[in-house]
Amino acid sequence: MSQSRIDALQSMLSQDPNNSFVRYGLAQALASGGQYPEAIAQYRDLLARDAGYVAAYYHGGQALEKAGDIDGARALYEEGIDACTRKGDLHTRGEIQAALDILG
Repeated sequence: MSQSRIDALQSMLSQDPNNSFVRYGLAQALASGGQYPEAIAQYRDLLARDAGYVAAYYHGGQALEKAGDIDGARALYEEGIDACTRKGDLHTRGEIQAALDILG
């Protein structure tokens, strides 16, 4: 992801820090660029503000795995399964469960 895209998303987020969609987009852009610590921080901030944004559990876990934090990924996946169950999102729950199963 280009730095100009990241800069644009950061600018949008500075205008509306509670915009979950923009924060998720920023986290995704950072992760795509291999900036895992920054991406993880954005996923965590997003989930602290909006625990129902269930896609962030899966992608945040993936970023943690790529950063080498397997225990952190496992914990985030487990939180995600709980969030998906509360929300009734069985599709995302299944994806997160599959990722957790791979970790063993």
